[in-house]
Amino acid sequence: MEEKEILIPASESPVTEAATALGAASAGGEPSMHPAEAERRSVSAPALSLLYPSAAARLSACCHGGAKMAVLAYSLGKREINQYFSVKNAKLVSLVAVILLTVFHTVSRYYGGGDTCDWLLSSGRFLGEGVWQPNGCMMHRYKSAEAKNCLGQKRVAFVGDSRIRQLFYSYIKIINPDVREDGNKHENIPFEDRSSSLNVDFLWYAEVNDSMKERLIAWTEDTTVKPDVIILGAATWSIKLHGGSAESLLQYKSNLTAIVRFLEKLAEDSDVYWVLQDPVNEDVLSDNRKMITNQQIDLYNDVAISTLNGRARVKILGASRHAAAETIGESVDGLHLPESTRNVGAMVLMNSVCNKVLKPIDGSCCSPLPPPNVLQKLTALVFLAAMAAFAALNALGYNRHRKSKLASDVESGEEKKPASAGPAGGLKAPLLAVCKMGLIMAYFYLCDRADVFMKEQKFYTHSTFFIPLIYIFVLGIFYSENSKEAKLLNREQTDEWKGWMQLVILIYHISGASAFIPVYMHVRVLVAAYLFQTGYGHFSFFWLKGDFGLYRVCQVLFRLNFLVVVLCLVMDRPYQFYYFVPLVTFWFAVIYGTMAMWPQILQKKANGSGVWHLALLLKLLGLLCFICFFAYSQGFFESVFSVWPISKLFELQGSIHEWWFRWKLDRFAVIHGMLFAFVYLVLQKCQVLSEGKGEPLFSTRISNCLLFVSVVSFLTYSIWASSCKDKTECNELHPYISVVQILAFILIRNIPGYARSLYSSFFAWFGKISLELFICQYHIWLAADTKGILVLVPGNPTLNIVVSTFIFVCVAHEISQITNDLAQVAIPKESGALLKRLLGVAGLLVAVLLLSMREQAGR
Repeated sequence: MEEKEILIPASESPVTEAATALGAASAGGEPSMHPAEAERRSVSAPALSLLYPSAAARLSACCHGGAKMAVLAYSLGKREINQYFSVKNAKLVSLVAVILLTVFHTVSRYYGGGDTCDWLLSSGRFLGEGVWQPNGCMMHRYKSAEAKNCLGQKRVAFVGDSRIRQLFYSYIKIINPDVREDGNKHENIPFEDRSSSLNVDFLWYAEVNDSMKERLIAWTEDTTVKPDVIILGAATWSIKLHGGSAESLLQYKSNLTAIVRFLEKLAEDSDVYWVLQDPVNEDVLSDNRKMITNQQIDLYNDVAISTLNGRARVKILGASRHAAAETIGESVDGLHLPESTRNVGAMVLMNSVCNKVLKPIDGSCCSPLPPPNVLQKLTALVFLAAMAAFAALNALGYNRHRKSKLASDVESGEEKKPASAGPAGGLKAPLLAVCKMGLIMAYFYLCDRADVFMKEQKFYTHSTFFIPLIYIFVLGIFYSENSKEAKLLNREQTDEWKGWMQLVILIYHISGASAFIPVYMHVRVLVAAYLFQTGYGHFSFFWLKGDFGLYRVCQVLFRLNFLVVVLCLVMDRPYQFYYFVPLVTFWFAVIYGTMAMWPQILQKKANGSGVWHLALLLKLLGLLCFICFFAYSQGFFESVFSVWPISKLFELQGSIHEWWFRWKLDRFAVIHGMLFAFVYLVLQKCQVLSEGKGEPLFSTRISNCLLFVSVVSFLTYSIWASSCKDKTECNELHPYISVVQILAFILIRNIPGYARSLYSSFFAWFGKISLELFICQYHIWLAADTKGILVLVPGNPTLNIVVSTFIFVCVAHEISQITNDLAQVAIPKESGALLKRLLGVAGLLVAVLLLSMREQAGR
C-alpha cells in the first residue's frame, strides 16, 4: 500500500542557551529562517511517529471512548489539512489568483467604465451611522480648513429649488460648521468666508425655465462673475405646479435641452453638476404635494439623464439619490431630505472638486494618479535589468555553482545547512531572488499606486473586530503542539507570542478598531511587547555570546530594513512612514551601543565577580537617564533628529513630530525587556528556576502567589484600559504601566509547567514572518497607505477579505525568504569585503537622499 505523505512543520535541532534566549527577539530583531527550513517538508507516515506522538499513543492515554474519538478526529483532521496545503502550493495558487484578478480588473476598467469620478457621483452605499461608501473608491471627509484651502479665492453657485437649498447649507457647513439655516426660503442666499475670500451663493430658480436660461447666459457673457463651481437641479416645482401632466414633462425636456449648450460652455472653465431628483416618502406628503410621486421623479430623472447623456463636461450627481432611497423614511415632510442624506451629497461634491487639488491619501475618488518619479523609474530599471540578466543566464545554460557554504541564521548566527541551491551557490540564485522581489513590488505598485484595483474605507463595528479575533484564537488552539523545550520564553513560545500579537494588530488595522479606545489601549500594549522582546532578545544575545562584530550588526540591519528601503523607493514614501522599522532599528543601535561600550560586561566575565552585575545595572541606569533626558527635553530631541541627513530618516511631511510621538509612547519598553532578560538569566544561572517539562517555574507556594498577583495585575490593567475616555491622557500613562500587563502575561504563560510545554504552531508560523506581515499590510492588504481596504473581489466583503488575506500572507512569507537569501549574498563575512560594500551602500543612500530632495524641490 502506498504511503501517504504528511506535511509537518520543519523541525529544528536543539540550540545553545544563547540562541534559545535570542529567540525572543521581536519583529524588530526576530530570527529568520533559512529557505531550507521555511518550507514544510513531506515525510512518510511511519516517520511521523518519530516526530509526533502517534494516534495510538494518544488513544491509550484516554479513559473514555468519546475522548478517544475526539483525539483521533483532531489528529486526523489536522493531518488532512496539512497533507493538501503547503506553503509552496499556496504561493502558486496566490500567483494564479493575482494574475486572474489583475486581468479581470483591467478588463472591467476598460469596458465597464473605470473612472472613479463616475463611481463617486453615481452610486454607493451606507456602511452605517451616516458613513457613505462610494462604489470602489474612498471618499475623504473634508474639514473646514481643508475646504477653505481648496476653495479659496473661488465662487460657488447653487442654482435650484428647496432641495438644492438644503444641499447648499450642508455644503457651507463643511466650510463653517457654525452656519445656521435661517435664510429666506424663496430668495437668494449669499455666504462669504472672508478668511479665504470664498463666496458660495444659493440662487432661487425653482424651475428649469427662461429665467434659469438667462442666468446661465449672463455667466457665459460676463466671465468676471462666472462661478468656478456650479450645482443645478430642479423638477419638483414643475411636477407640483402642473399636476404631474405629460405636457409639463415635455416642456421640462424642451427647456433642459435649451440650456444644455450653455452648461457645456460654462463647463469649459468651471465644474458644472446637475443634481438628479431624490425620491420622496409619498405616505407623509402634504395634500398639495401628493402629485410629486416617485414615478414622476423617475420620469424627470430619465429626461435629465437622456438629455445630458454624452455631455461629458456636465457631471451628473446621482449618489445622493441612492442615499435618499435608504433614509427618506426619516423625512419630516416626505419631500425634504434628512440631514444625513444631504450631507452625503455635499461631501460627494467636495470630494469631486477638491480631491484633484489637495490629493488626500484617503480620497482615491476623482484623484489623479501621481506620475512615477526619477527614483521609481530607476528602481524599475534595476529590477528589469536583473530579469534580463537572469533570462540571459538561463538562455546560455549557466548552471555553475560554488561549493555550498553554511548559511547563518540572520539573527542568532546559528549555522544551518542551506538548500542545495542556496543563495551562496552562484549568480542565478540571487538574481532569481531580485527578480521575484521585482514582480512582488510590481504587485505592490498596482495595488496602491496604480488605478487597477478598487479601494474602500474602513468602518468599525464590534463584530468586525471581535469575531475574527475569536476565529483566529480557535485556530491557534487547534494547532497546539508539544514544545521541544520548556524554558521560559523559549524560541517556539516567543514565535507564538509574536504571531498572535501580529494577527491581533492586523485585525485591529483592517477593522478600524483604533476608533474604540479600549481596543486601542490594549493594542498599544502589544506594540510595547514587541519592543520588550527586542530588548530581551538582543540583550540576551550580547550577554551570552558577546558577538559585537560588524557582520552581526549588518545582518540585523539588513533583515530589518531591506523591505522598507525597497518600498520607500517603489512606493515613494519616506523611511519614517513605516514607523515601526525606524523604531526597532533605533533601539537595536541603542542596545548595541549600551552593551558594546566600555566596559563590555558579559556573562562569563560577571560569573567571576558579582561586582560586574552591579556594573551592568549601572549601565542600564545610565540608559534610563538617557531615555528620560530625551523624553523630557523635546526641544533637544528635535534638534538632534533635525540634522541632515539624520532628519531624512525620521521626518514625515517635513516634521519629526510623528517620530517624537512614536518614540516617546513606548520609550521604556526596551529597557524593561533588557532588565527582565538580565534578571532571568542571572536566576537561571543560579539555578533558582525549575524549567523542566511539566514543572512549575518556582515552588508550589511561590508559583501560586505569583500566578494570583499576575492574574489580578493583568485584569486590573484591562479594566483601566477599558475605562479610558481620552487617548491623550491614557497615552501619557501608557509608557509607565504597560510593562505590568506584559510581565503578567509572561508569568501566566510560563509559571505552570504544562503551559510552557505547549505552543501553537499556527501562531508560531506567523510569528516567523511578523515583520513582513506588519510592513506588507500597508499596501497589499490595506490600501491608501493603510487608510482604506484593498478590494480584489468587489461586491462580496467577506470573500474579498479571504482572498486578499491569502495573497497577502503568501507574499509576506516569500519576501521573508528573499530577504534571508539576499542577506547571505549581500553581507560577506570577510571584513574587507564587508567594509567595501558598506561604503558602496553609504554612497548609494546619499545619492538617493539627494535625488529625493531634488524631486521634492521640483514639486
